[in-house]
Amino acid sequence: MRWWDIERVLGLEHVLFPEDAWTAGLFWSELAHARGPGATRRYLVAESRAPGGEEHTLVGYGGLAAVGGTGDIQTIGVLPAHRGTGLAARLMGELLAAADAFGCHEVMLEVRVDNAPAQRLYERFGFTRIGLRRGYYQPGNVDALVMRLETPAPSANSSQGTKTHG
Repeated sequence: MRWWDIERVLGLEHVLFPEDAWTAGLFWSELAHARGPGATRRYLVAESRAPGGEEHTLVGYGGLAAVGGTGDIQTIGVLPAHRGTGLAARLMGELLAAADAFGCHEVMLEVRVDNAPAQRLYERFGFTRIGLRRGYYQPGNVDALVMRLETPAPSANSSQGTKTHG
C-alpha cells in the first residue's frame, strides 16, 4: 500500500467496516512507518483486473505493525464478492512473512467475537485464543477475542477476509 492507495482503501473500509472505519489520517500515520531502514509496518493491497480491461479494482488490503519482536495484525479486509477465493489467506501469509522479516517471535490480533469466519481463518494459521477485550469495538460495545501466534510461518488455505483493529 502506498499513499496513492489510501482513497481507494477508504472506500473499501467504509463498505467492509462502516461502523468503525479507519480514517485517512490513521492510514497516513501507519504508512509513514512503512518505508525506510527503520520501517515497522507492512501494508498491502490486492487488486483485480477485469478481463480485457486495464483498470485495476481494489478488492482487499491488510496491515501489520511490528515492535519489539511482536507483530500485530492491524487490519485485513476483502470485498464480499472476492471471499471464498483464498485472497484473505494470501494477504495473511504475506503479513506473516513480513512479521518474520521484522524478526517477530509472536503475532497478535483482535477479532470480533461474532466473526466466526475470521476466527476460523486465524486458527488455520495457528493462532490461539488468549483473551477477551470487553466492549472493544465501538459503536455497539462488541467484545474482541485476542489471538496469538508464536513464531509465525506463512501457510494455510482460506477464503474469508475480515478486519481487525489493534
